[in-house]
Amino acid sequence: MKLWNNLELTNPEFLWLLLLIPLLALWYFFVRKKDASPLIISSTKGFEATSVMAKLKPLLYALRLLALTILIIALARPRNVEVSKKTKTTRGIDIVMAIDVSASMLAKDLRPNRLEALKNVAITFVNKRPNDRIGIVEYAGESFTKTPITSDKRIVINTIRKLRWGDLEGGTAIGMGLGSAVNRLKDSKAKSKVIILLTDGVNNSGFVDPKTATELAKELNIKVYTIGLGTNGMAPFPVAKDPSGKLIFRNAPVEIDEQLLKYIANETGGKYFRATNNKKLALIYEEINKLEKTKIEEFKYYNFQEKYRPLVLLAGFLVLLEMLFRFTLFRSFL
Repeated sequence: MKLWNNLELTNPEFLWLLLLIPLLALWYFFVRKKDASPLIISSTKGFEATSVMAKLKPLLYALRLLALTILIIALARPRNVEVSKKTKTTRGIDIVMAIDVSASMLAKDLRPNRLEALKNVAITFVNKRPNDRIGIVEYAGESFTKTPITSDKRIVINTIRKLRWGDLEGGTAIGMGLGSAVNRLKDSKAKSKVIILLTDGVNNSGFVDPKTATELAKELNIKVYTIGLGTNGMAPFPVAKDPSGKLIFRNAPVEIDEQLLKYIANETGGKYFRATNNKKLALIYEEINKLEKTKIEEFKYYNFQEKYRPLVLLAGFLVLLEMLFRFTLFRSFL
């Protein structure tokens, strides 16, 4: 039975005995006094000097009840419990997030746009993977490793926040993005290796065939989850810039090579997802988080400090004090 902080009672059932205390008090002050024989005298002047001590006599019984109360609490065995924890990760997962940063990722079918929506969801995903190593690869017409696999989540999150369009050559090189992610994981010693490949388009550039990169991932036992990002039908895409440098958007058909993304996922033992809005994108990363669980063992060490001994000593002291008063100060009134 836990009381507060680290204090607990080992045998709390003994506390039921505390119900006897008020019963014993009632017995003493009402029943026992009635049984006492009254002494009738003509005058009490001779007893005035000792009247104060006579009134204090019930304190002896109060000391006895207090000692009994403390002894009952001691029987419940209060103790202080200090718990230390040690966590052991028995199966680590290395994850590389390959993120499309082509111009089409600025499309506004997700709020505020595809890239910003992805960044928010990806950061949440990283925060939910405290025991895994994560790396970031960005790609458009070419690919680039933004962050090698690391356990430092602060670095990973800062990298995701700084992802932007315009740093890489235009186009969508899915094969190169996947190939760079595979290259990040090829020397990994983790028991489970995962790539989350996100794109909103069709492979139209780069010198690495996506199927070749898929075969390499398969040989290295790397699982690939693929995500097609974009609504069904039409979406506002950036098409040009006005004289002030502001992007101009126009509606255009959404084209995602779902057949290729399904192939990559199926061949590597992963799964394909389609995110048509912000909510579905968040749910997809949540599902991936549940599918790829790191097995963690937590060991707890308990240190017990018994607190009943001082209570027993205190109860014994009160009993001795009561006996001392009974046979000295109050001897004449018993």
